[in-house]
Amino acid sequence: IKGARLAIVSMTKMLLTRGTTTGSANLAKKVTATVRKVTSRAVGANSSSSSSLAALNGSSPAAVSALRSITGQVRKPLAHSASVVASAAAAGVTMEGMTSPHGGELVNLMVTDAAEKSKLIASCEGRTIECSDRNACDIELLTVGGFSPLTGFMNEEEYKSVVETMRMPSGLLFGLPVVMDTTDETLAPGMNVLLTYKGQDLAVMEIESAYKPNKPLEAKQCYGTSSLEHPGVQMISMERGGIYLGGKVHGLEKPTRVFPCKTPAEVREMLPSNVDVVAFQCRNPVHKAHYELFTRALDADNVGSDGVVLVHPTCGPTQDDDIPGVVRYRTYEVLKEETADPKVNWAYLPYSMHMAGPREAIQHMIIRKNYGCTHFIIGRDMAGSKSCLDGEDFYGAYDAQDLAKEMSEELGVKTVPSLNIVYTEEEGYVTADVASDKGLHIKKLSGTKFRQMLRAGEDIPEWFAFKSVVKVLRENN
Repeated sequence: IKGARLAIVSMTKMLLTRGTTTGSANLAKKVTATVRKVTSRAVGANSSSSSSLAALNGSSPAAVSALRSITGQVRKPLAHSASVVASAAAAGVTMEGMTSPHGGELVNLMVTDAAEKSKLIASCEGRTIECSDRNACDIELLTVGGFSPLTGFMNEEEYKSVVETMRMPSGLLFGLPVVMDTTDETLAPGMNVLLTYKGQDLAVMEIESAYKPNKPLEAKQCYGTSSLEHPGVQMISMERGGIYLGGKVHGLEKPTRVFPCKTPAEVREMLPSNVDVVAFQCRNPVHKAHYELFTRALDADNVGSDGVVLVHPTCGPTQDDDIPGVVRYRTYEVLKEETADPKVNWAYLPYSMHMAGPREAIQHMIIRKNYGCTHFIIGRDMAGSKSCLDGEDFYGAYDAQDLAKEMSEELGVKTVPSLNIVYTEEEGYVTADVASDKGLHIKKLSGTKFRQMLRAGEDIPEWFAFKSVVKVLRENN
């Protein structure tokens, strides 16, 4: 199956490069018939195999032709014909021409019927939890499918499994636990509770599990440290309540935000089909070096020639000294208008940063896969953090990259290393190795110095930042 999976990827790329033609459509029909014949010999008249293969009849030529390799790779009897379909899904082949969601299904927990909403609210019998900004982000990502395949907050078994192994009890990878915290000891399994946020009724939660987490273990396993010098450890220790609740969530409405956040389904609809989509995650304004970085990522060896970028900044809570999400959103909007690059797509993510380094990199890859991305740019010290006392880094510069590469094939998301881009007097932006080889003169401006110049009203070098971005930052300083 592993060999077949690799062949699927190769064949799909080949087919999509050639384009869909009448010839490939005819080939698709032949391949579908061959796969049916081979699989039928292996599994006989198994009903589930028949339904799985029947689903292939409606597939696009690209998706079905990708299975061509299986007839040459998998001649031996299969334990179950679902293996064929699972291999195609793992390779990122879907009927819509988009990468498969994590776990194979894009979840949508939003309730649209008004009567059903009223019934759910009534079932709570007045019980409510007023959510924090972080809770609200998690609820939104759960209900719209950003955390697929989760259908609610993790129960005690799921929480322990993810904390200790970075996997759900089923074995599915998951970077960080997704939990609802409270201090209310009266809430118990079997109850429903209304989750509210700044005057909105966001969701109803069916409480399946109420438990006291092992926060020191959670901190050590997820953040690599139990020190309160880490902002993520501070968050789970000092902000979250002492009780975690797990259970299914029914979405009533999304949080009202200044920055609109498209759902995974909406982003998938926005993105082109059958091309590589490279995700760029950021939590700060985009300056010129960033722009060079993510546009040059399209030239990576493992990205197709017709690939596109999805700039997908997190606009939820981050670190205390970061620029507020609303201001960051405005910088992205003006930059989107200024650059107007057809290869660059923009969307905003209602995600709360944990600064969990390597494990958060996995979380980001899972989320971006759900939003339709096939590749993810991993920067140096991604989601890293420093001690609030001595400024020491909690993670190595390449820890996140190393773990992401290790898990890339299993996740079905390819990694694109972040290039070390520098500005030179002679040739503008180049990679650091080119600057070194040619002996070019590098110009530098630290983030700290940039912020000082911004506050002082000094001119910001045009080689460093976009004028439109600087204008927004000055207006909101």
